[in-house]
Parts: sequence; structure tokens; C-alpha cells
Amino acid sequence: MRSIKNYVNEDGTSNIKSSFLSCEKDIETIVRKLFVESRPYSDELKRLLLINTKDCLDDRTNPAYIEKIKSTDVGDLMEQGYIMTRPLLEMRENQEVKSYISITFDNFAPTKNDYFRSHVIEIDVICHIQQWDLGNCRLRPFKIAGYIDGILNETKLAGIGRLEFLGCNQFVLSEELSGYCLMYRTVNADDDRIEPSDD
Repeated sequence: MRSIKNYVNEDGTSNIKSSFLSCEKDIETIVRKLFVESRPYSDELKRLLLINTKDCLDDRTNPAYIEKIKSTDVGDLMEQGYIMTRPLLEMRENQEVKSYISITFDNFAPTKNDYFRSHVIEIDVICHIQQWDLGNCRLRPFKIAGYIDGILNETKLAGIGRLEFLGCNQFVLSEELSGYCLMYRTVNADDDRIEPSDD
């Protein structure tokens, strides 16, 4: 008879070693850093996602813009699809034109730390072609990418480590949607362990 492996030790620590189990926590940490902890830059990032007009950065007194930005929190951004955590962009008929960011993880590899696998964090900035131009040679995807990179590059995030910029590539999804993929490598990450449940 095979023995059953006990995944939780008597002291409450776990025997499972995998950084895959912390991905949801890592996404939450990244989103919190981008949209909560980095004001006023996070408000500019939110403005660029929510207000898909050419004057979104210039018209600071428009009551409709102000109300939309104030009334939309991070949960709304995720629920309404402005922030995505899966590599699928669902376009519904008659859907409002939006700008999006998608946060995914790729290229997992082993390290000397049994609890951590190095990986690449990819943040896709996706904009409708007609919404790129913000006037004065400013382009929406570059503005969004600029705020994301300014907030995240060389930042140490708890449980993830320091983020190091690897590069950025342009992509075209369709005749209407295209953008840029920002890539960050994780450096010196903390141990990720499964916390025992209270069950």
C-alpha cells in the first residue's frame, strides 16, 4: 500500500513548493501598485483607460470625466474588463470602445530557491487604433505603457521581488486593436509558501 503524503506539517507549514500557487496574489499586488498605491500616476493611468477621447488628458474640468474616474474603483476596472488576467479579449457586439491592460505570467524556470520559479510578467496594453492619437504627437498606448513602466520598473513588490524591465514589443490583434507588451523579469523574490487553511 502506498503511503499518503501529508502536505501540511504539524507546525502548520506546507510541504508544497510552487510559485504557481501565488499567481493570484501576485496579480493583486501588481494591480494594487498600479491603481491604488501610486497616486497621482495611478489616476492618470485610470484616466487613459476609462476616457477614450482625444482630450482625455487635456480636459481636466469635464464633469463627466471627473465623475467617471472618481466613481470607478479597481474592482470596477476588473469587472468591466479594463484590467484582464486571462489571455482572452472578448469583444461583444455594440460594446463601448475601451483601452485594456492584460497581466499574465510566462517563461517559468527553476531557481536555487525551491519555493520560487523565476518568470516573466507580461503586461499587454491594448487600444483601439482610432483611440491612439491624443494630439501633440502623444499616443495612448505609449502613455499607458509609460505610466506602467514608471510605476513598476525597479520596484520591489512583496512576494514577487524586484521587477526588472526586459523589453517591449508591438503587436496587432486585429484591424482595430493593437498595442504593446511590456515584459518584466522577477529578481530576488521572496519565498512563496502555501499558508495552511483554517479548516
